[in-house]
Amino acid sequence: MIVCRSKAEIAKLRRVNQLVARILAEIRRMAVPGATTREINTSAETRVREAGAVPAFKGYHGYPATVCASINEQVVHGIPSNRRLADGDVLSIDMGAKLDGFYGDCAVTVPVGRVSPEAERLLRVTEEALFHGIEAVRPGARISDIGAAVQRHVEAHGFSVVREFVGHGIGTALHEEPQIANYGPGGRGPRLAEGMVLAIEPMVNLGGAGVKVLGDGWTAVTRDGSLSAHFEHTVVVTPEGCEILTLLEDDAARARELMGAAVQNNW
Repeated sequence: MIVCRSKAEIAKLRRVNQLVARILAEIRRMAVPGATTREINTSAETRVREAGAVPAFKGYHGYPATVCASINEQVVHGIPSNRRLADGDVLSIDMGAKLDGFYGDCAVTVPVGRVSPEAERLLRVTEEALFHGIEAVRPGARISDIGAAVQRHVEAHGFSVVREFVGHGIGTALHEEPQIANYGPGGRGPRLAEGMVLAIEPMVNLGGAGVKVLGDGWTAVTRDGSLSAHFEHTVVVTPEGCEILTLLEDDAARARELMGAAVQNNW
């Protein structure tokens, strides 16, 4: 069942998603050569709990940490560790929180030090693909229009869209209906309606689309060892299009450049 949220519920969702976005903006600055992903995870959990929220991922189906920290060929669900980041790495940080009964979810991939031109292009195209997907969100559109827009942009630049992991609805549970694939033809699936809340999260590989899960049962990596990037925003469908609940005011100008008029001011 797909839930359309009330104004009061959306206000709570906006609050928790803004919290997640603020913490993610803080901890991404820790991604420097020599830092460990365990340090980033510890800082994230401290900030979440200081805000009166709880980590959304920790304990979810047994996941052991507050953030997913995926390095280089790791696509998603990388478990924080004492591995030190090195100059030229790319780090995907995915985190969520629960506050007042509602969930927030957001992800970003950041360069560590100076990265290769192809890594820079991968990150840029993946973030652009996210905003192409967001731009497809409007009442009356179909769920699959989001993934079609993502895939079109990614493949036009010679990269591959991961098939095994998808976006999702979000609200009083971390993962709700509908599932949102990042590929496939448009014009299919349920119609979007005002009040639907969606976590849109393309995962894009520099090489082939294939992935596999390592022996820890969580960390997904590219089959060919190529770099991967992951960006995510949580949005709510509005009468005019959508509001990005995880968009910070300081980032609004950049978002407008990436997707134009679909970004709304809500501060």
